[in-house]
Amino acid sequence: MGKKGLTRRQFTGTAAAAAGAVAASSFGAPHIARGAEKVVKVGFLGPLTGEVAGWFLPGLNGAEIWAEHVNAGGGIKIGDDNYMVEIVSYDNEYLADKSLIGAKKLVLEDGVKMVQMLGGTDAPAAVQFFTKQNMLSSTLLPSDLTPDTLYHLAPAEVHPIYNVTGVEWLAENRPELKTAAICAQDDELGWPSVATYLAAFEAAGIDVIYNKYFDPATTDFAPVVTAMLADNPDIVCLDTAYPDYVNLISEQLFLQNFDGQIISCTFDFYQNIIEKTSVEFVEGLIFQFPDFDDPAMREAHINFENPDGFFSEYNERFPDSWSAVSWEYSAIAEMWRLAAEKAGSIEPMDVLAALKEGGRGPHVFGDAAWWGSELWGIDNALVGNWPVVQIQNGKATIVEYRNIIDWWSRHGDLLKKHTEEQGG
Repeated sequence: MGKKGLTRRQFTGTAAAAAGAVAASSFGAPHIARGAEKVVKVGFLGPLTGEVAGWFLPGLNGAEIWAEHVNAGGGIKIGDDNYMVEIVSYDNEYLADKSLIGAKKLVLEDGVKMVQMLGGTDAPAAVQFFTKQNMLSSTLLPSDLTPDTLYHLAPAEVHPIYNVTGVEWLAENRPELKTAAICAQDDELGWPSVATYLAAFEAAGIDVIYNKYFDPATTDFAPVVTAMLADNPDIVCLDTAYPDYVNLISEQLFLQNFDGQIISCTFDFYQNIIEKTSVEFVEGLIFQFPDFDDPAMREAHINFENPDGFFSEYNERFPDSWSAVSWEYSAIAEMWRLAAEKAGSIEPMDVLAALKEGGRGPHVFGDAAWWGSELWGIDNALVGNWPVVQIQNGKATIVEYRNIIDWWSRHGDLLKKHTEEQGG
């Protein structure tokens, strides 16, 4: 399969519409920085427009909330100094050449101390530059990690290997489901996710009877869904399709009367999908990203301060735009803040050392290990538990936390095999 770049369309989802002015809420009033206070800048380099914006813009919104609350609490405490946080973003439109331009601007002109990225198509050139500059950077796609990306981390999300947890849970709880059909866009987000689902279905004894990529420029999904349903699969897998794709494919599944099991990596803006289909249609759907007002987010092992409050403020300020990434960039930023305070320094290499000290760290969903050499050649991904989420009565509900490394210890060879077959 040839690895080509993404086509671009203007992102028209609710996340883009929600990028309005920031207002204070009950979660905490913004802090007004005084002139004498020191400032530390955190860079955000990713697609704020285009078809992939749904996986970056909501995360930037969440990070802005994080920064305001850090500043309201007095900033980041480094020795005798307090640093106010400033978020500096650059829209690279998910283009590699523009990403490198943005990387140079953020580091050389803006003086940021770390850079957050989505990862994928736009990452390689920028990350090479960050490595030469001893700059700490983060990604949501650990497939970006290589033995040469020494300072590039995946501290929040390990896409797509957490998808195995949803398949395994489904196989154990609905053993009557024996066949699956997979569709995905033909790009660098679709390929590794398909490999992961193929490995997970094989490990679970579920036969994949349809597995085809669609062109990223597709707008009419009726033929795609018709082909998927031709052999009456028990399960339809939406892989890691972009939010717009998931919306359109779900609508077509509804119109073509599919009443089987749906599983997907994300199910962003699911209330909008319910409005176009029905509560009954999405009942039991499995995906991987919770709402943060879920009671299971209050368990003792969770490392995210006041998830209910964050969820409430986010939805008040950015209505109808909560997505898989709304919390992730703020979670990474909070890990970075704690590590900086532990190190007593905002310098990237000092913070990196504090982050990785002891080989473990406080992931959002519990204590986790810095892992990945077996798969990516470097232990720069923070990996542990991940939630399995099910739609119940029209609401995302965590049904279980499962351990990714435990699955890997039993089925890692399958994932390696399918990753190689999909061109990874």
